[in-house]
Amino acid sequence: MTSTPPAAATSASAGEPNGPDAPRVSLDHAGIDELFALLAYGEVAAFYRLTEEARMAPNLSGRINMASMAAAEMNHYEVLRDALERRGVDVVPRMTKYASALENYHRLTTPSTWLEALVKTYVGDALAADFYLEIADVMPDEVADVVRSVLSETGHSQFVVGEVRAAVTASDRQRHRLALWSRRLLGEAITQAQFVMADHDELVDLVMAGGGLSQMTEFFDRLQNTHNARMQELGLA
Repeated sequence: MTSTPPAAATSASAGEPNGPDAPRVSLDHAGIDELFALLAYGEVAAFYRLTEEARMAPNLSGRINMASMAAAEMNHYEVLRDALERRGVDVVPRMTKYASALENYHRLTTPSTWLEALVKTYVGDALAADFYLEIADVMPDEVADVVRSVLSETGHSQFVVGEVRAAVTASDRQRHRLALWSRRLLGEAITQAQFVMADHDELVDLVMAGGGLSQMTEFFDRLQNTHNARMQELGLA
C-alpha cells in the first residue's frame, strides 16, 4: 500500500466497535495468514503500478517521488514476507490467490493522466488501508504491529497534495473531473473488497471474530467519511 494520509491514520474512534476494549482474536487464527498474504500482494501490485505511473510524471521531481513510494512498497512487502515465514507460510503461493481481485481493481482504475495517477496514489490506496486498520484493533499485538507498520505514513505521498491542489485551484474543470475520479475509486475499492470477502471465508471469520465490523453499514459509513476528508484535503470537495 502507499503511505496513508493523515485522515486515515486511525481506524475507529472512541465509542465505535473497534476500540481499546475490543475483543482480540487468537494468534493462530487462520485468517491472519490470509490477511498478511492479501497485504503482501497489494504491496507488490502497488510497486509495479507506481513504477509504471512514474513515467507519466511531467518532470524529474515527480518521477523521483513516485520511485521513492515504489521502493517503500517493496520494503513493506519484505516485512510481510518475513512475518509469514515466521508463521511457516510460503508467501508467493499464498498471496497469489488474491491476484485476481487486486489486479482487477487496478485494471478498472487505470489513470489516464498524471493528476489521476496522483489522486489514485493518495486516495485510492488509502481506502484499502482504512479497511486493514479497522481490523488491526482486534489483532494480537504482534500482528497489529506488522499491519500498522506496512500502512504507516512515510511522508512520500504528501507531495501529491500540493500538485493536485494547485491544479484544481487553477481549473474548475480539473476539480470536477478529479472529484468524479475520486468517487469512482471509492466505488471500485468497495466492490473489490466485497469480492475478496465473498471468496475467502478465513478473512470473513477474522473480521467478524473481533465483532468490530459486525455492523457493516457503520464500517462503510466510516470509509466514506475518511474518503471525504481526503477529498477536502486535495481541494476536491
